[in-house]
Amino acid sequence: QKIRIADIDTPELSPPRCEAERIKGEAAKSRLLTLLNAGKFSLAAGFRDEDKYGRKLRTVFRAGNSLGDVLIKEGLARSWDGARHGWCQGG
Repeated sequence: QKIRIADIDTPELSPPRCEAERIKGEAAKSRLLTLLNAGKFSLAAGFRDEDKYGRKLRTVFRAGNSLGDVLIKEGLARSWDGARHGWCQGG
């Protein structure tokens, strides 16, 4: 089942709009995999159960902390504000 992390926006990988977005997207993907594999985590549903593509919308938590927040603090994601914003130079 496909899950979209509900509280963050990450660079696109399919397809990226520029090389900088691809590089940052690969870094975010790798870091998230490391975070998920570091131990047990939980998924919490929020305001909406799924997106228009049928992916479940969930926030990922470990010890009460959002793993999305870790990616944000490390500059690999942004807080999700309901709209996509570009990761390439100039937006």
